[in-house]
This record gives sequence, C-alpha cells and structure tokens, in this order.
Amino acid sequence: MSKIKIILVDDEKLVVDGLKIILETYEDIEVVNTALNGEEALKACREKEADIVLMDIRMPKCDGVMGTKLIKKEFPKVKILILTTFNDVLYIHEALKYGASGYILKDSDYDLIYEGIKACFKGNIVINPEVASKILSENGDYNKKNSIENIKKDYGLSEKEVNIIVEVANGLSNKEIGEKLFLTEGTIKNNISTILSKLSLRDRTQLTIFAFKNNLVT
Repeated sequence: MSKIKIILVDDEKLVVDGLKIILETYEDIEVVNTALNGEEALKACREKEADIVLMDIRMPKCDGVMGTKLIKKEFPKVKILILTTFNDVLYIHEALKYGASGYILKDSDYDLIYEGIKACFKGNIVINPEVASKILSENGDYNKKNSIENIKKDYGLSEKEVNIIVEVANGLSNKEIGEKLFLTEGTIKNNISTILSKLSLRDRTQLTIFAFKNNLVT
C-alpha cells in the first residue's frame, strides 16, 4: 500500500514528536521529515519528497504563511495543510491566498486530523466551518452582500457553475460533485476549468475563497 508522505512543521518539538507518533499509527501515513519553522520546512521538502506539509501557522523566524509561500513557489504540487487556532483568522486568509489547501484546528481529535490529511491528499479543500464563520464575521471584505443573481450576472456564471463552486467550497472532490449534481467527473473537471478562467483564479483554493467572500457558503 502506498503511503501519504507527510512533513510535520511546528516550533514545539514535543508537538512534532507527538504528532509523528500518532500519525504513524495509521497504516497509510508516513512522516518523512520534520521542521521547526517555514524556512526549515522548505529545506525539508528539498531533502525528502512529500505529498503534504502539515504546518503550524505561528512560528518564530518564518511562520506558516511565509512557509506556504516559499514551498508552493518551489514545489507547487506539494499540498499545505495548516494547523491553526480560532485566533489566527488573518493568518489563515493569507495562507490560503498563497496556496494552502486548508486548515485544521490544533486541538482537533487525531482522527479528524487524519481525515483532513486524506481529504487534502485527494485534492479537496479542508475548511473548518467554525473558523470559516469567524473569518466571515471578522473580515469586512468577506461580508460583501452579493445575491446569487448578481454574482451570475457580474461574472457570467450559469446556475450549474454556481452550484459547482458551492460544492468545491464544501470540500467535495470532482467525483463527489458529479454524483451530487448527476454529472460525469470529466464534465465537472471541464466546468471547473471554465469557472477558473471566468473568475481569473488559479485553483480550487482561490475558488473556495471566492465562495466564502461572496457568501455562496456560510
């Protein structure tokens, strides 16, 4: 069985060691390297091939936001999953902007962290709904009151495309969206490419931010 290769990044060594022990109890997880900040995380990616970097957001010298930016620039295919707290909403927004695939609360149950890792590996966006609600309430840019009709008109989106955006923001894969909307996985993939082009966005993460920003999901 092929394993999901993980790099753990946290400035507290006890946290890294504890996470490593717990995650490696799962048969499909392998921790291939560890680091104490974002800069070291980049070096760790150069040393060991990884699928996902599970990274704390607040660290001295080089935090998770800068670490995300550095890693995604050099290793665009590596997915970044942020470990965060309720108080880090501004950091979260910045990390998502630089290409993070989502975030998990640091005090989450280990099974929830494991499920988040698996979802991230599949290409889904991992969003904690409670933190997302806080982002919406605290960040004025995210509180734009756009009706769905205005969004469709302003961006030239169809009803189907809006529905697809909502499901991407809800963390569903192309296959899952297809099953829910009674469309083929290939059709969903093609539609997402069209949507990204219409909105001038880079990827599913930016599409998720767009959905939250325009109140398509709450």
